[in-house]
Amino acid sequence: MLTIREIQGDQLRSPQAGNKVTTQGVVTGTVRRGFFLQTPNKLWDGVGSDGIFVFSPDKNISPGLEVRVSGECVDYVKQDGGKPITQIHLESFEIVSTSTAKIEPIEFSSTELSKENSIVANYLNSLEGMLVKIPAGSTFIAPSNSYGDYVLALDAQFNEKGIIRSPEGGLIVEGSNPLRWFPGFRVTEYQYAQRLNVGSVLKSDIVGPLNYRVESYQLAVSQDFDFEPNFVEITKSKFTPSQGSLTIMTLNCFNLDGHVESESRVSNPRQDIDDDWGEGRFHTLAQAVVLQANLPDIVALQEIQDNDGAELTHVTSANQTYELLINTIERICGLKYDWVDVEPKLGADGGQPGGNIRNGYLFNPQRVRLISDSVRTLGLGKPCFKDSRKPLVCQFEEKKSNKKLSVINVHLASKRHQSSIFAEVDPGIDGKLDVRNEQTRTIQQEADALDKLGLEYYITGDFNDGEHSQPMVTLMGDESSNLVFSLSEDQRYDYNHRGKLQVLMHGVVPLNMEKEGRAQYEIIHGNELIGIQPGAETNKPSDHAYVIAKLKLK
Repeated sequence: MLTIREIQGDQLRSPQAGNKVTTQGVVTGTVRRGFFLQTPNKLWDGVGSDGIFVFSPDKNISPGLEVRVSGECVDYVKQDGGKPITQIHLESFEIVSTSTAKIEPIEFSSTELSKENSIVANYLNSLEGMLVKIPAGSTFIAPSNSYGDYVLALDAQFNEKGIIRSPEGGLIVEGSNPLRWFPGFRVTEYQYAQRLNVGSVLKSDIVGPLNYRVESYQLAVSQDFDFEPNFVEITKSKFTPSQGSLTIMTLNCFNLDGHVESESRVSNPRQDIDDDWGEGRFHTLAQAVVLQANLPDIVALQEIQDNDGAELTHVTSANQTYELLINTIERICGLKYDWVDVEPKLGADGGQPGGNIRNGYLFNPQRVRLISDSVRTLGLGKPCFKDSRKPLVCQFEEKKSNKKLSVINVHLASKRHQSSIFAEVDPGIDGKLDVRNEQTRTIQQEADALDKLGLEYYITGDFNDGEHSQPMVTLMGDESSNLVFSLSEDQRYDYNHRGKLQVLMHGVVPLNMEKEGRAQYEIIHGNELIGIQPGAETNKPSDHAYVIAKLKLK
């Protein structure tokens, strides 16, 4: 019989993989597809793991039992290039004892977790499957989600050099290490999972085996926990429309459509069926436009889907999606917006299969005139925009002053292809970085062309990159300014990715407009900070904060 350490080995790949093994240990936790086993009464040496996952979806084994298991040792890899996870695929087991000595968990420390990513990856790999503790006093830096996931920062981590804390208690992503890992856990039973906001404080220790899933580590937990809640206020813009200026709101609509998809017409029924209207998302977005953004002159929308959502049909028009949103706004305040977009070709712009996602605009016809022959998309035929949302260019005129502004609404290639820092191949590599860099080069060339014509511009949308990234440097060139830098560092965020607050939406104007003090900028926080009830469907209107600029026209 082998020990767990002999099965796990000290490297990423176990020399036992593919062999039949028998080992013994204490069950420390369970998840939907199996349980974790750890060697009892053994001091961890900081090198290799004394815990392992036993794949056994048909067995219901209680924590605390000491068991002997036999089965095939497998290095499971969920996706190409991912980190292999050593598992035992259970074939037989027997209970050795029902009363065993308590296994003391290893407590996470900021000293170990503040090291460079490769060292942290090796450290966590050596703890994989073992019982680990997140101490009380840690702060939740991600809001609760529908899956029961939580992310925290240890007290000492907030005092590290380079760490910036948001006013609500969150943590701003480090420009030097945007992929840094922070400890977290998943509550496997939703009756123990609680709704909480960023800035809430953990009041009881969290203990569970360290599990590797979704290309990251988190504790598998089946216990209740205490926390001190944090109330997060939804902010409101201080900008209002006025003569000689335009207010422009940027709003990622989170795959918005008004249709409940048919199971037989979607690619993935589990992920592709939703009811945005029934869940109130249209109403919440309308309230954001009316109550939080003060009826902006223009609303630059991303992630608008066609009329039948994710259904795999030949429908590409989104007129019903726009009209539902416009009519909802009108019912709240009496103002009826107009809309404009350029329909994408069927399946040509990426995003959720069948959704025909696109950028679009709402505009207030009482204050703004659309220059109809200005409406066009950028990047058609360019490789960098293949299967990607095309920037939408429109020129608007403020009616009272007859002054004009060209607006470029973008949604650049996703970071979904970025590999984890724990990946076996190319850890941390962003597979779409070069694509986004070429996309911003195309947009920058358009901005230069507008400038040569004497036209001022505003470039906004979801850039899927931070303010210091190479694509944003490319877009700025020598003649543009990113209004994000007009905000204090603790306000530069609109998105929360696994606990790291970051800015992915930007507002770019000609350098002269910014230097002359004619550009003001705000981020309306809330969506990225407020949690939802685990186990429930999300009715969040957007996964981003809202962005708004007020530009005085020349």
